Amino acid sequence: MWADADVTRFIGGKPASREDVWNRLLRYRGLWALLGYGYWAVSERETGRYVGDVGFADFHRDITPSLDGAPEVGWALATWAHGKGFATEAVQAALAWGDSHLEGRHGEPMRYVCLISPENTGSVRVAEKCGFSRAHEATYKGHPTTVHERFAQSKV
Repeated sequence: MWADADVTRFIGGKPASREDVWNRLLRYRGLWALLGYGYWAVSERETGRYVGDVGFADFHRDITPSLDGAPEVGWALATWAHGKGFATEAVQAALAWGDSHLEGRHGEPMRYVCLISPENTGSVRVAEKCGFSRAHEATYKGHPTTVHERFAQSKV
């Protein structure tokens, strides 16, 4: 999936090498060990076919304003799965997990963020369906990006 130019067009802009993918997998595993949250592999219920990745990270991005330790929600899906509702369902499930397992600072609701390329209209739609709103424009690694935010739903 990460070697597919359609998948990486808005995420780094170039297909990943085998080495890059291995490093991504190691980073995903390290997120869980160090932060208590991270990414999940998503599969299709009926077939078990790999759909993509969804989850949380804190990559300490060099971006202004700072993401201030807010878990960054991310998702990437194989091209065959685009436009079929998998991303929305997976992100909603991840957020539900986060809402019940992660704590905000000083008793405040957890703030989640996601960075989306302005041209990535599909991901903007997913973010909106999942309760994110546009917080501000920024530049990351020389490219325009939009920071979206969502606050945890109250625990029942």
